[in-house]
Amino acid sequence: MKVALVYDRVNKWGGAERVLLALHELFPNAPLFTSVYHPQKAGWAKVFNVKTSFLQHFPLASSKHELFPLLMPAAFESFSFDDYDLIVSVTSESAKGIITKPKTKHISYCLTPTRYLWSGHEEYFHNKFFKTIATPAIRSLRAWDKIAAHRPDKFVAISKEVQSRIKKYYGKESVVIYPPLTLNSKFEIRNTKQVQNTKSKKEQGEYFLVVSRFVPYKRIDLAIQACNELKLPLKIIGSGAEEDKLKSLAGPTIEFVGKVTDKELSDYYRDCKALLFPGVEDFGLAVVEAQHFGRPVIAFRGGGALETILAGKTGLFFDAQTKESLMSALRDFDKFTFDKNALIQQAGKFSAGKFKEDFLSVVNKMF
Repeated sequence: MKVALVYDRVNKWGGAERVLLALHELFPNAPLFTSVYHPQKAGWAKVFNVKTSFLQHFPLASSKHELFPLLMPAAFESFSFDDYDLIVSVTSESAKGIITKPKTKHISYCLTPTRYLWSGHEEYFHNKFFKTIATPAIRSLRAWDKIAAHRPDKFVAISKEVQSRIKKYYGKESVVIYPPLTLNSKFEIRNTKQVQNTKSKKEQGEYFLVVSRFVPYKRIDLAIQACNELKLPLKIIGSGAEEDKLKSLAGPTIEFVGKVTDKELSDYYRDCKALLFPGVEDFGLAVVEAQHFGRPVIAFRGGGALETILAGKTGLFFDAQTKESLMSALRDFDKFTFDKNALIQQAGKFSAGKFKEDFLSVVNKMF
């Protein structure tokens, strides 16, 4: 069986990219089709034969893809998949809109229906003037997006949250296969000498942690404001467009760590008091990763976190996306005791092995 993978863009690192690497293990010879590719920002993609669209030749497109939303549909419709038996698109935007012939099966692993068109539209277009001038483009993209949603033969959602959005916005049924926990287990046993020589590390449980891209809907600002107010130590791992804004909010107890290796990330998880998760996520792989290392999560009660956290056993929820609500949860946190084994057991429900088994089951039913 000849397989190809398709992804919206290859220019960052995050949970979706870990999914692609898991799919690469299932289909090691499958090329990766994408709109644009930035090798310096996507070193993980070196294992793939990456095939780009005509957008790759546009100035700035590989690093500023958001400037070209109206060209994304054409970029994916330009690919030919006549020689393939199976296409797997991993997408939160336009990759599901590829065109295939009847003999080629297409499974779309949906990260979410296009956020800026649907569930997150108001967040992206909170400026009334910008919203007004963008309306014709949004109307056109929404129309295409609904057409594109009827091209895959099968939708697979990353969570029940996304499954409900697929039904709401596209009118399509889907099955749920949770993303895989792939943070390498070889990092779980640390070298004692390395730990002793790492002066920046505090004793286990002395700081709270955020692991995230710096984009508005992640609501990292809430974590910063709450920890500022309570004078709690907070370490923030990640990068993104909002970095300068977030740093301007940070008080003396907030540390921006930047990008880290998987080895370093494992150590930060293990040494934190809890992961803070203030956004509404489609799934939220960081929540599972923290539990994998025996650390609880304080999360907003919404989105994918409702499917990955056991309230009072592997984490706590706060009920409003406000500084005050998060502060209340932080004050209550020390009243709870969390069983490390229960945390690790919960994370085990989202193993890479289960992901691969479930995904192959979907594929086998189509052939």
